[in-house]
Amino acid sequence: MAKVLGIDLGTTNSVAAVIEAGEPIIVENAEGARTTPSVIAVNEKTGERYVGQVAKRQAVTNPENTLFSVKRLMGRKFSDPEVQAAINRLPYKIVQGQGGDAHVEMAGEAHAPAQISSFVLQKIKQDAEAKLG
Repeated sequence: MAKVLGIDLGTTNSVAAVIEAGEPIIVENAEGARTTPSVIAVNEKTGERYVGQVAKRQAVTNPENTLFSVKRLMGRKFSDPEVQAAINRLPYKIVQGQGGDAHVEMAGEAHAPAQISSFVLQKIKQDAEAKLG
């Protein structure tokens, strides 16, 4: 029988697990860690996208293109007081998207928070498939 993968998409870290013999088992990512940072970065020169620990390392040298805590923006309008406070606190740009929603800018392109989070989910799924077969 196929295994069912459960994913906890966290604001800071995300994790995947399967049930074996009635017990949840954490699935390690490609780097061998039990959690994956919910961080996405892009190299503006090459267009290469990084997810997880590799992206987190970009925060020092590439802060304006390293996105973290985007889950806090999901479902919020750009005018929301929490979004406005985040604009002054975060190194990346938060912009007004379609319909007045809060979006984030990475490499000059606006993205919905759900789209950014989907990159984390894709990595976790790919890592789990590689680990579990």
